[in-house]
This record gives sequence, C-alpha cells and structure tokens, in this order.
Amino acid sequence: MQNRKTAAAIAVAVAVSLGASACSGSDSDGKGGSGGGNAKADAALTSIVNPTDKKGGTVTYEHASGPDSLDPGDTYYGWVQNFSRLYGRSLVTFKPAAGDEGLEVVPDLATSLGKPSADAKTWTYTLRKGVKFEDGTEVTSKDVKYAVERSNFAPEALSNGPTYFKAYLEGGDTYKGPYKDKSAEGLKSIETPDDYTIVFKLNKPFADMDYLATFSQTAPVPQKADKGASYVQKIVSSGPYKFSAYDEGKGATLVRNPEWDPKTDPIRKALPDKIELKFNVNATTIDDHLLDDTITAGIEGTGLQSKTQPKVLAKAAEKAKTDNPYGGVLQYMALNVNVKPFDNIECRKAVQYAVDKQSLIDAIGGSVKGDPATTVIPPSVAGYKKFDLYPTEGNKGDIAKAKEHLAKCGQPNGFKTTLTARSDRPDEILAATQLQNSLKKIGITAEIKQFPANKYFTDFAGVPNWVHKNNAGMLMMQWGADWPTGFGFLDQIVNGTAIKPSGGTNLMELDDKGVNDLLVKGIGTVDTEARNATWGEVDQKVMENASVVPLAYRKSLLYRPDSAANVTVTNAYLGMYDYLLMTSTK
Repeated sequence: MQNRKTAAAIAVAVAVSLGASACSGSDSDGKGGSGGGNAKADAALTSIVNPTDKKGGTVTYEHASGPDSLDPGDTYYGWVQNFSRLYGRSLVTFKPAAGDEGLEVVPDLATSLGKPSADAKTWTYTLRKGVKFEDGTEVTSKDVKYAVERSNFAPEALSNGPTYFKAYLEGGDTYKGPYKDKSAEGLKSIETPDDYTIVFKLNKPFADMDYLATFSQTAPVPQKADKGASYVQKIVSSGPYKFSAYDEGKGATLVRNPEWDPKTDPIRKALPDKIELKFNVNATTIDDHLLDDTITAGIEGTGLQSKTQPKVLAKAAEKAKTDNPYGGVLQYMALNVNVKPFDNIECRKAVQYAVDKQSLIDAIGGSVKGDPATTVIPPSVAGYKKFDLYPTEGNKGDIAKAKEHLAKCGQPNGFKTTLTARSDRPDEILAATQLQNSLKKIGITAEIKQFPANKYFTDFAGVPNWVHKNNAGMLMMQWGADWPTGFGFLDQIVNGTAIKPSGGTNLMELDDKGVNDLLVKGIGTVDTEARNATWGEVDQKVMENASVVPLAYRKSLLYRPDSAANVTVTNAYLGMYDYLLMTSTK
C-alpha cells in the first residue's frame, strides 16, 4: 500500500511542476463546430479546443522525413509513442485529457496500475480479458512478455528503442533475446503464470515502473507474426486502428480495426474513420498545408518553422489558432568525449563559454521558440535545479573566457571538427549555423554535416564508430523526457549503459561512474522529494563534465487549423497535440 501511495505522489508532484509552466486559456464548452470563430491563443494548453463526439472523417498528418520506425518495439521518437497508441495498447498510458490531467498514468491493456512489492523490485500487472488482435485472437500476457523481449534484447534487429528493461530486469545482462534464445521459457525474470498476469522481477528497485510501462514496448506482439525488422511492414494491431497501407518512403493509412471492442477500452473514443500519415513532405510545405487547412497536424509536434511564424503571429485571427507550450524539451549540443580534442575537458569548457545562446534563439524565431538554457533538466520537469556553471552576460558568450580554456587544453589557435544536424529540421540547421559562427570567433572551425532525422541515430550521430571515423565532435540534439521526471529525462542521454553500437542517444558517450551511480541511487529511492533532489545532483555532475552544452529550453508554436477537433496539448508527450484524442471535421 505504501508504494501505491508513493506512485500517486509522483504523479501529483510531476503534475504540479509541469502545470507551473502552462499558460492560461479556455475554449468553448460546446460539442462541435468550427475551431476558427471562438479560437484563443494557448487555449489547447489547458482545455480541449473544438470538442466533438461525432464519429467519421479523415485525420491527415504530415512529417518532413519519417519515423525511426512505426514498430511499437523499435521506436524512440516522442511523436511515434504518441501516435502508436492508436494501434498498440501498452500496459498503462497517459490519460488523454487536457492540462495537468493529461499527466496522469491510467490503466490501458492492464486493469490497474502496477502492483509493486515492498522494495519496488517486483511489479505485477493484470490484463483485461477480451482484448483482441486484428486477426481475432485474444491478447495474452505472453504477447506482452514477447514484446518486451524483442524490443530490448535484439539490437541486431531492433536498435531504436530505449534499454530500460534490459538494464533493470534480472538476467537482462546475459539474455540473448527471442531471436537467438529458442527456449519456450524466454527471459525468466518476466513471468506469465496465466494468460492475464505478467510479473516483472527487477535487479534493483525502480520507482518509476508505471511510467516505463506506458512505453509502446509493452504493446503486445504475437510471436507467430513477428518478422524482426520486417515486422513494421505488417504490424498486428491491438488498438482501434489497423494498417491498410504502409510504404517506408511515402507513409501509411490506418482504418478501423473491427476486432477492437470499446467495452475493453475505457480511454479511446476512436472517432475518425481513417488516418492518413504522409512522409517526406518539406517542412515549410507542411506549414502551408496547415494554414490552408488541408491537413490536421504536422505530426512531429515541433511546431511551425521560423520562416512561417511571422505570417501567423502578425494576424490576430491566425495567432488565435496557435499554442506555445514548453513541453519539457531541451535543445543542446553534445560534445563527444571520445573524439579529439573533446577528450580534454578544457576544450569542452571553451565551447561552453563560446556559445552565444541568445543569438541562437533569435535566429530560430525568438522567445516564441524558447529561453536560454543552463541546465540539462528543463524547469518544467520534476527534479529541475536552477544553476549556471558557465555564466556569460546576457547569455551572449564570453570570448576571453573561452580562449582561456582553449589555451589550457593546448589548442590556443582553435581546431577543426564536424558538427552534425538533421537536414529536414530547418530550425536545427539555423541553430547549427549560428553555433558555427560563434565558434569561429575563438578559432574553432565546425563543418556542418546534415542527415535525415529518421536515420540520424541509427546511421550517423547515434553510431559511435561513425562518429569517431568522421571526427564528429559536436552533435546537435533535442531531447524530451521519456516520462516527466528527472530520471525519465536523464537516463537515456547521460547513462553509460545507454551507449549502443547503433541507435544510441547518449551522443556524448558519457560514461561517468558518479553519474551512473547517482542514477541508480535516485531511481531506487522511494521518497519522492529525495528522489527529485538526486536528479538535480546528476544534472550538476553532468554539467561539471562539460560534455553537454545546453542551448535552449524549447518552446514550439503549434497551429490548429479550423477542421482539427478535440485538440489539446499533452505535456506527457513533449508538448505536442494528443493524437489519441485528435479528430477532424472533414
């Protein structure tokens, strides 16, 4: 009982911390109608805009490149986690609701939140009966067990997702995964005593287990249908929608899953008849389509491009259709500690002082896009502690201080390196260019190399061998919490265990024992206040290492066309719109 109370306290603490950053706003209490006439700026931060219960219509999303994968077990992008809830039901999920209510973790495939042992090392979930895959077979606990095994223990086939289960399950360090292990039992630390019970036995206490269970990695996968990396070609749905078409280069079409039973699903209304997802659409073209009301949303959830912003903000009627959330996202530059000369901390400190953060924010659109950052954890995430180890006046950089550290690292005249960025994110390219100009002032020449977002981690920035061979000492990065706590934000970007041969997100390749040990200590701490204090300690230790250059606590300028209905921002998914609720009047 004590641990159940603790889990509830975590949710409340997180809701309070995030709620502090939300802007006020309200909207019509009606049950339908146009979102244009009564629209108010920032209304979707705290309410559902253009609410409706009407079934039908087609929701259309566009993306500038594409996903890492739409396979629920092989994805790490926040927008896919959000979107995949339409076709994959995880054990628990974030409540589709407006404002702080959207931070509440609620049962999904399971009948309740997890039941922990007194030491938070054993967690038990009970599945709902009658939930079916699209082929009519009933979902069982073995399907969930298999989903976790394939997504965490088969990096040769599925390399994109996080590795929490591998790190915390007993025997996770030696288990070879379901493609190599042919035993019927599989990983022993995931028990399925019957078709509706699943038990996770952990090697250390893990107080955030219910947050981890929201991940699409717990969405069931029938073993007989799994084809490894090719499973994405024919995903078997357990949600209200199934795939009727999929093309890696073009997109996907989802239609109703006739085997979905709303009686087994208390959180999904499943209003649209069809959902269209289009890939490889130019980012500014997506903006044009939003303003023309020909699509429902830009699904990546990062908002309008800086080029488009003036068109919208200068007109009251258009600005009224925007929302400007923080979403707990940090834009930063990673300095890889295994690429010379960044193996020398003094060279890393030189970059910390050289960067002109205010000019960078101005370059991507000003305050509507964020505020200068000095910490790894954003202010809206539980565990944030305010500090600045590398202060400069007006966040404009300090050339003299930067040159002082360059001399200490034996590079008084500067050096050459490579700076990576995502080609289909115009604002990221603008930010990289501004950084390039800042670094020139102290003699550092950074060659910008651009790569598509859907391959950025799997083929380039997240592949240590590629990074080392290509002298990629600087890597552009944007990160939001896996779940809205300090651990959910930090672990996969600063923990040494998150360094992977491919698909890695610890781009600094930071493997600091002090950082690693504090992460373990924190997540095993049951008391919420003490646990959150530990995250601030981790943050400070990472900044002392100087391998993360915080640039901006990012905001996004989202736009809701008139035909978009049931529109609300979800802080659980990085301040994008909630795709489980969204529908269209078209």
